[in-house]
Amino acid sequence: MSEQDKAQINPEKNNKPKELHNAANSEKKKGGVVTLAQDEYEVLKVKAEESELNLGRLMRAQAEFENTRKRLEREKQDFIKFANEGIIIELLNILDDLERTIEVAQSKNSDLPVFLKGVEMILAHLYDMLKEHGIKPIEAEGKIFDPHYHEALMQVEDSNFPEHTVIEELQKGYLLYERVIRTAKVKISKHGSKDIIEKK
Repeated sequence: MSEQDKAQINPEKNNKPKELHNAANSEKKKGGVVTLAQDEYEVLKVKAEESELNLGRLMRAQAEFENTRKRLEREKQDFIKFANEGIIIELLNILDDLERTIEVAQSKNSDLPVFLKGVEMILAHLYDMLKEHGIKPIEAEGKIFDPHYHEALMQVEDSNFPEHTVIEELQKGYLLYERVIRTAKVKISKHGSKDIIEKK
């Protein structure tokens, strides 16, 4: 019997070497083993080292940024906390003057003119301090009502003044470097219907 006839009789035996070859290739793919040339390996090694170095730099930069952010936040909080320290010290000095004035007023030998003089000095000291810090009163009485600077609490008929004129200041208003920090509370004039008819 020829070899060709034997192969036809046992086809499974003839295919075994091919199946073994395919199985070996499949196992290589599953294992993820890749063969590289030496120069390719060296290039990948250098790139891996550079990537590791850049990652370290990035992590250090991120840590430095976080530390800087925390430091600036602490400085901001400290600034807010102690920003008014100078004004508070000046107010404490005025408080000392006021306490001494009250002590004088409570003594048996004190008189009203001395007490009033002490109060006037304290007020002058306070106004000077406010002026040094850019605070000044809003002019109100005799001015035409301006809602940016005035707050009308009362409106009364008075033909002696132009309509919407501030005829009385009920509470002072103040500016801080031209910014309104408290509007002046005022009484303003209005004209009744009789006044309007007469003017016509």
